[in-house]
Amino acid sequence: MKEGRTRAAAFAHALLLFALCLALSGCAIDLPYHSGEDFGIPTAVSPVDFDGDGTDDYRELLLGARRDARNKPTYDDRYWEEGYPPEDIGVCADVIWRAFREAGYDLRAMVDRDVRLRPAAYPHVTTPDDNIDFRRVVNLEVFFRTYGISLTCDPSEIEEWQPGDVVIFANSAGRYSHIGVISDRRTAKGVTYVIHNGGQEEREENFLGKMRIAGHYRFDASRIDPDLLIPWED
Repeated sequence: MKEGRTRAAAFAHALLLFALCLALSGCAIDLPYHSGEDFGIPTAVSPVDFDGDGTDDYRELLLGARRDARNKPTYDDRYWEEGYPPEDIGVCADVIWRAFREAGYDLRAMVDRDVRLRPAAYPHVTTPDDNIDFRRVVNLEVFFRTYGISLTCDPSEIEEWQPGDVVIFANSAGRYSHIGVISDRRTAKGVTYVIHNGGQEEREENFLGKMRIAGHYRFDASRIDPDLLIPWED
């Protein structure tokens, strides 16, 4: 018993010395991802806490998207008569309204109101349908281009990419076809991860650069007409 305790103490001492050597040499254990702080990039804080729960909007958009990512809903793009698919079903656009729900917004109602107020701005909507309009990337692109702060589409400008930002991708034909939320995780080069649903196993991943980036937006509710901001009601 005494010999076992001696060996355990020796092992703990060796670990302590190893950690001290790393600290003195400036070495660090490489993590699978990094944070903005590792690159001296402060995290943007929204001036708005729409649901009044003490957490700002940008942080809650991130957390809502991450909640959906961890839930790993099955990719299924069918039309739902209720509008909202079940929590275990979803597509890329469902990540977005679920993220906004976390921050207290009813994105479905907001998009629907905007479609009806500005029909000419939504050329892909022939007949308004609040069961599906908010789940189409082409419509979300119009909405965020109008009401979001437009930011760089260059992933190498790492300081411009912040948690909670919305990123829109286009396919080879130039059609807006995919959407996600920017993570607070970064690669070793500082490029942000994307939280999205394309049916892949890992929903929070290094994705910028995998498709053409067609839009990068930050939703600042303090810059928007309050009449457009509709709260989520359970």
